[in-house]
Amino acid sequence: MQVVRSALHGVGGPLAGVRILDLTHVVLGPLATQILADMGADVVKVEPPEGDINRQTGPGRNPGMGALYLNINRNKRSIALDLKHPGATDILRRMVARADVLVHNMRDRAARSLGLDADSLRKVNPRLVHCSASGFGSAGPYADRPAFDDIIQGACGLAAAEGRADGTRRFSPALVADKTTGLTLAYAILAALFARERSGEGQTVEVPMLETMVHFTMVDQMAGLTFDPPVGPGGHARSVQRRIYSTRDGHVAALPYTDRHWRAFFEATGQPELADDPRCADAATRLRHMDWLLGLVAQALAGMTTAEALERLGALDIPCTRVNSLEEVLDDPHIAAVGLVGRVDHPSEGAIRAVRSPVVFNGTCSPLGRPAPRLGEHGEEILRELGLTASEIEAAFTSGAVRRPA
Repeated sequence: MQVVRSALHGVGGPLAGVRILDLTHVVLGPLATQILADMGADVVKVEPPEGDINRQTGPGRNPGMGALYLNINRNKRSIALDLKHPGATDILRRMVARADVLVHNMRDRAARSLGLDADSLRKVNPRLVHCSASGFGSAGPYADRPAFDDIIQGACGLAAAEGRADGTRRFSPALVADKTTGLTLAYAILAALFARERSGEGQTVEVPMLETMVHFTMVDQMAGLTFDPPVGPGGHARSVQRRIYSTRDGHVAALPYTDRHWRAFFEATGQPELADDPRCADAATRLRHMDWLLGLVAQALAGMTTAEALERLGALDIPCTRVNSLEEVLDDPHIAAVGLVGRVDHPSEGAIRAVRSPVVFNGTCSPLGRPAPRLGEHGEEILRELGLTASEIEAAFTSGAVRRPA
């Protein structure tokens, strides 16, 4: 399939015409709404006067425009509202009346105190898709506890699974809980929009981080715990055996997996008799002897350069790849060929690199589009869209209900 890198938003995008009010912050919610913005939705990022806390995260060229913020807030417009100010509350309700979706990641008690719960907002807009994503949701003994990625990784079993090989507990270096829940939130919003189109009625969506991550983690980690009573411990059988192989000049990841893979590997390394070794009889038997088998792979690859290893394994159709550094990923020839990483000129931050959406619609991929907004950058524009006069807009800024653009 040929991928056409034309401006998807120029023809609308699959979510053209969908209006989303994004009251989320940090990573989970902004990632979800960026996915939807990349598909053409008009996403308005409603921030507090001090801005999304994530604006300060990571390296940056200017205050409030940190790298992590830039990577999960493109294709959005920003307005800064002080929701404790009556004038800001009125403005937000006018925005809700015109919106298709409102999404926040506040705890339930905080949302209710600000009048942002589903019952209150559906009085303003009965067709509203109201979405919330918090650490522990609104039910159960942990409801209303605060949470961040580390807390959820610890609670869902992922930290234990990560360190299973050496018996330790450790976090994934990636924000797995935030990003997985963000992806889940994005597809939940799409499903709710579809249901609303069928029924004509507003929808209420709740995506708790803990439940999402238990669902995510246990797909392959239930193992023997799947059965009642258990027939063995939890944990993916191969998780303690996975390894990266050293070559003479680097590292590769390789995974002979099927009968055909192993027979080809034995033949290529001058050990064809191992194909009939009882330890290689079938997948289940090989799994019990995987340390021995992977040792053979390590021994074979140690004497090759990375290029030689990839050529030899590739010729055998064994899955393999160079183990890239983070810097090398951005310049990987495949990534370059499909145009996944691009450069955009930000009006205040200069040239930045960004990873576009990986999804392709009808042969067309989403462009990087508009870079992440400065705090309150589109406040006046959004107020004009609501029908406020010039004097009303100035009063909103002067009163502190709306912060002037940074």
